[in-house]
Amino acid sequence: MASGLFALLDDIATLMDDVATMTKVSTQKTAGILGDDLAVNAEKASGFSPSRELPVLWAISKGSLINKIIILPLAFLMSAFVPKMVIVVLVIGGLYLAYEGAEKIYEFFFHRKEEKILAAQLNISKEELLKIEKTKIKSAIITDFILSVEIVIIALGAVVEESLTKQIIVVTIVALIATIGVYSIVALIVRMDDLGFKLIQNSNSKTGFLYNLGVGLTKALPFIIKSLSVIGTLALLLVSGGIFVHNIEYLHHVLEGIPNILRDFIIGLVVGNICLLIVKGVTFILPKKDSQ
Repeated sequence: MASGLFALLDDIATLMDDVATMTKVSTQKTAGILGDDLAVNAEKASGFSPSRELPVLWAISKGSLINKIIILPLAFLMSAFVPKMVIVVLVIGGLYLAYEGAEKIYEFFFHRKEEKILAAQLNISKEELLKIEKTKIKSAIITDFILSVEIVIIALGAVVEESLTKQIIVVTIVALIATIGVYSIVALIVRMDDLGFKLIQNSNSKTGFLYNLGVGLTKALPFIIKSLSVIGTLALLLVSGGIFVHNIEYLHHVLEGIPNILRDFIIGLVVGNICLLIVKGVTFILPKKDSQ
C-alpha cells in the first residue's frame, strides 16, 4: 500500500517536472505574441478617465477569459482527432501575424495617423462616452480572440507529440499566464501616469525624489506604449517567420547561412508583404465591382 502511494507520488512528481519544462518551452515560443498582446491591450485600455480605466480593463480581461474557455476545448479536440490540423491552423495563423506586422509597418510609413484626443477630454455626453467605451472593449476582445488562438495553437504545437493529459495541462497553464500576466502588466502601465500625478501632488518640493519620480512616470508612459508597439510589430514578424521555417519543408533550407533570428524576420516580412499586397489588391478591386 505504502509502496503504491510512493509510486503514485513519484509519477505525479515526474509529470509535474515534465509539465514545468514543457510550459517553459511553450511560454518562450509564445513570448512574441504575448508582447504584441501586451502592446495592443495597453493601447486599447488607455485613453479613459482614471475612474474608468480599471473597469474597462476588467471587462476586457473577462472577455479574454471567455475567449480562452471557447478556444481551449476546440484546440484539444483538434489535437486529439485531427492533429495534422494543428500545423495547418498554425501556418494560417502565421500568415495573419505576418500580414499584421507588415500592415503596421505600411501604416507607419504611408498612413501615419494623427494622435487621438483622449475620450475623457472630449466634451460629450455620458451616454456617448459609454458607447465609445463599449466599442473599444468589443474591439479589444475581438483582437484578444485572434491572438489567443495563436497563443494556444503555438503552445499546443510545442507539445503536440506529448500525451493529451500533458497537452491539456501545459496549454491551459500557458493560456492562464497569457491572460493573468498580460492584463496585470497592462493594469500597471495604464495607471502609471496616475501614480506619477499623485507622487507630484504629495511631494514637498519640485526638486525632491518623489517629484522627479512622478514626472518621470508621467512622461515615460507614452514612450512605453510606443515602444511596446514597435516591439510587438517586430515580434509578429519574427514569430510568423519562425512558424513558416519550422513547419514548411521548403523554407527549412532558405537563407541557411544567416542567423536564425534574422532569417525568421526576413521570411516573416516577405510573406507579410505578399499577404498585404493580396489584401490591398482585393480591397482595391472589390469597390470597383460594387460600383458597376
